[in-house]
Amino acid sequence: MKVAVAGMGLIGGSIYKAAIQAGYEVLAIHHDDAIGEIDADFVFVAMPPKATESWIINNAKLFRPNTIVMDVCGVKREITKVLSDLTEKSWYFIPAHPMAGRENSGFENSLANLFVGASMIFTPSSRLPKEVLEKAKKLCCDLGFAKVVVTDAETHDEMIAFTSQLCHVIASAYSSDDKTGEKSIGFSAGSYADMTRIATMDEKVWASLFLSNADKLSQTLGAFIDRISQYKDAIDRQDKARLESLIIKGAELKRRENALLGKGV
Repeated sequence: MKVAVAGMGLIGGSIYKAAIQAGYEVLAIHHDDAIGEIDADFVFVAMPPKATESWIINNAKLFRPNTIVMDVCGVKREITKVLSDLTEKSWYFIPAHPMAGRENSGFENSLANLFVGASMIFTPSSRLPKEVLEKAKKLCCDLGFAKVVVTDAETHDEMIAFTSQLCHVIASAYSSDDKTGEKSIGFSAGSYADMTRIATMDEKVWASLFLSNADKLSQTLGAFIDRISQYKDAIDRQDKARLESLIIKGAELKRRENALLGKGV
């Protein structure tokens, strides 16, 4: 089986390395490579959303019959809408999103084991043949993914606004305080490091992702602001009972989540 990877950044490079490690024959395609027919059973396109759309549209005639093409973009509604109606009938498109990454970008930071234990999300068309979906799932398992979650693009973008994009906004806002840097040295433990680790994100990539999912992210951010305001209000009022209630609610929900994760859900 042959795998082609278009885009040699962090995610593309990690797919490339993981596929080689899994025993696949792998072709690396850089963004500006001049290419002929793409001789591969699977093609991952690991580029920013707009570049991904253009690359797939421009190279649609180069895919072999029955090739399975997957993107890795962090927002799914737009790319699903743009690419789901391609007139090509000989190959298949699966919108995908690997739930793994690092705070540093580029091929030099890619890892063959980046996806070990992670989940891959698919938002396929209802017309996609089941056997094609199963082939893509098997490939992802071979790359190290622990599970494949199949959902729709709307649900994906809503959940990603909460589990990923909100975290990046919070980390960036937290790190932009003038107490960051030298002032925090000697006053921080794991909490500060854990919460700000992803603040070094690529500004062009993440600004684009935020704006591509603006409605879902704005709604999620607004709900978070409401919740954090409850803490400020309780602190301002010296309301110990209210603070304890807020802490208990968060702790209980997190324990429930941890229990579900422990069950492999």
